[in-house]
Amino acid sequence: MNTSHKIASYLLSTKAVKLSPEQPFKWSSGWNSPIYCDNRVTLSYPEARTFIKKSLAKAIKKHFPDAELIAGVATAGIPQGALVAEALGLPFAYVRPKPKEHGMGNQIEGRIEKGQKVVVIEDLISTGGSSLKAVDALRDAGIEVVGMVAIFTYGFKVADTNFADKQVPLVTLSNYNALIDEAIKQDYISAESLDSLKKWRRKPETWGV
Repeated sequence: MNTSHKIASYLLSTKAVKLSPEQPFKWSSGWNSPIYCDNRVTLSYPEARTFIKKSLAKAIKKHFPDAELIAGVATAGIPQGALVAEALGLPFAYVRPKPKEHGMGNQIEGRIEKGQKVVVIEDLISTGGSSLKAVDALRDAGIEVVGMVAIFTYGFKVADTNFADKQVPLVTLSNYNALIDEAIKQDYISAESLDSLKKWRRKPETWGV
């Protein structure tokens, strides 16, 4: 089993994935969705957590070997980023959605230096909006973003466009197609749910409206 299918299998076995075609989830983007993937659940399972950590570290070594800093996107990217930074022996920082409203007013927490090459860690990519806001904050602070590595992507074209526009190379460990493949193998979804998921995947912005 390759990495993408292995991680998809972990997401299913740990019940990080929830399906609810009848009562859709509402994403921050405003889209309705019959699926919700919460990768943070895998942190409670040592085997899955370790495999994901090692896979993220391997991806960074392969695609971004000049990384000098790991930055997690708050909040879900923080624990994953810290684990990976520890595995690679690199400094770690994290990026808030917006500057803190009290204290030092920081948006980026941790010791950073202008010109540092950073790899951003994210748990999940949908449209890419919140992830790329973290990239903007790092660039505004004078940090060179060499790329982003995420655990999972839904593979939407809008995300590909957004990352291309920002010139951010994106590497993901698993994806929607691998998840559906494993869900079918494990009898995780019914034929009715599969049909709903396929319709949603084709036009997520209008599904359930």
